[in-house]
Amino acid sequence: MIDLGLTKLALIGAVALVVIGPEKLPAVARMAGTLFGRAQRYINNVKAEVNREMQMDELRKMQSNIVDAATNLNKTISGELSDVGKQIDDAGKELGDTLAEAADAFEGASHSHRVPAEWELARKRRDFRQKKLSHTSSLPIWFKRQTGRRTRVMSGAARVARYRPSAGKAANFFN
Repeated sequence: MIDLGLTKLALIGAVALVVIGPEKLPAVARMAGTLFGRAQRYINNVKAEVNREMQMDELRKMQSNIVDAATNLNKTISGELSDVGKQIDDAGKELGDTLAEAADAFEGASHSHRVPAEWELARKRRDFRQKKLSHTSSLPIWFKRQTGRRTRVMSGAARVARYRPSAGKAANFFN
């Protein structure tokens, strides 16, 4: 680069003063300053653009690496899941075979301890009827009134407000 010291700048200023003249020197200095500022801004913009492009290239490489890792992970997981599924299917088949053998052995045993199917159905019907009646039936309102049971549920505060003696209420101005 150009090495500009204080003596060289003073020399350039003296030559410019002699060549350009004292009247035009401030205008030329202003123009030179604005051109120098524009050049600096342009160089800074170019540097920023180059940096952005380098960062974008790095991000694209990182994205491709992540996509590759995700596809490898997906393949690994799907392979492991298929292996586990096969093991579960094999275990289910073995369990089904074992249960079928146990059922065959149970069928071969004596049936004296089993309850007949019709008795079981009768018990289920009876239990169903009892449950249904307990859920759907209620006492008639006339029976509740006759025996003194409450027909409507009312909170304690509502009951006090409803049955409070009239002496406790404030007197009405117009009565």
